Amino acid sequence: MSNTPNIRFAGFTDAWKQRKVSELLEERNEQAPESDDYPLMAFIANEGVAPKGERYDRGALVKDAKNKNYKKTELGDFIYSSNNLETGSIGLNNYGNASISPVYSIFKPTGIADSDFIGRRFARRDFINEMVKWRQGVVYGQWKIHETDFLKIEIAVPSLDEQRVIGSFLSEIDNLITLHQCKYYYSQTGSFGCESEQFLLHNAAAWKQRKFSDLYEKVTEKNDLSFGNDKIISVANMYYKEDTSKSDDDYMRTYNVMRLGDIAFEGNKSKNYAHGRFVENTIGDGIVSHVFDVFRPITEYDLLFWKYLINYEGIMGKIMVRCTKASTMMTNLVANDFLKESILVPSIAEQREIGIFFENLDNLITLHQ
Repeated sequence: MSNTPNIRFAGFTDAWKQRKVSELLEERNEQAPESDDYPLMAFIANEGVAPKGERYDRGALVKDAKNKNYKKTELGDFIYSSNNLETGSIGLNNYGNASISPVYSIFKPTGIADSDFIGRRFARRDFINEMVKWRQGVVYGQWKIHETDFLKIEIAVPSLDEQRVIGSFLSEIDNLITLHQCKYYYSQTGSFGCESEQFLLHNAAAWKQRKFSDLYEKVTEKNDLSFGNDKIISVANMYYKEDTSKSDDDYMRTYNVMRLGDIAFEGNKSKNYAHGRFVENTIGDGIVSHVFDVFRPITEYDLLFWKYLINYEGIMGKIMVRCTKASTMMTNLVANDFLKESILVPSIAEQREIGIFFENLDNLITLHQ
């Protein structure tokens, strides 16, 4: 069978080489009591090295726990447990310096191995099936794949440079999937709710139910002609547009001032909310047509958080429907009804983290596209 993959990243043409694991990894078997530099951690299936929760804390069962020897592991190490390979007790240390149970086998990459690539490749089902062939013992719970046998297994691998490119690419994909899952959860529930440690927010305070009238007020600040014709805001696309046809001062005074952070919506076009008729001003002060109602924040807020919240039709769309009155001629969003509506809102610190999170997600999606 050819060791040359059909699909390659640009610049790589060499065949993958058959190598023994011993060429890629070497055993790390350093044992010592836990310390501040190597805190005692758990190795959790499908997660890797992680802080010990109550479920994994067996300290009360260990005599003289402070002097008990544990295995040291460092960032990028490859780790497996013979007994639980099928349930995911195999993978990388993405945490850093730690002490873990001596039941685990620990390896560090050699100079021709990229830990991220190796960690992903060796956690694949085909490689685990190859490992299982070396398992010894007749009683479940005492099965063992000796480190010397593990190091004898052969596998096809690319050059170090290609390993790094593949590992980095798959990390990007994993991040994108997780970010999409979090974004979807947020859009469906209105709460962040992503339990992955990478995305837990530092502020654990409960979100509070707030009326929009506690957060915004309707304003009718009219244009005093201090804004030129090049400061007209296109609400649909949120950019400044110049309109030289509007030269009549009396007409220009009918425009409403829209400050940074203000929300604008066109009442009689409320059904078009998702198409730019209900948006937050994220570009700066300007003016908008008098057909738009303008709401101004009256409390501390995070610009990015509200930008993304307002763009979630799954949340805001339902609010718009409740505030919209229909007639034979048009639909109209009633401003006072909107201000009476309530929504769950996090602390300002959490707003900032969520705003940055979604901005990074948008940037990542754009890069992938």
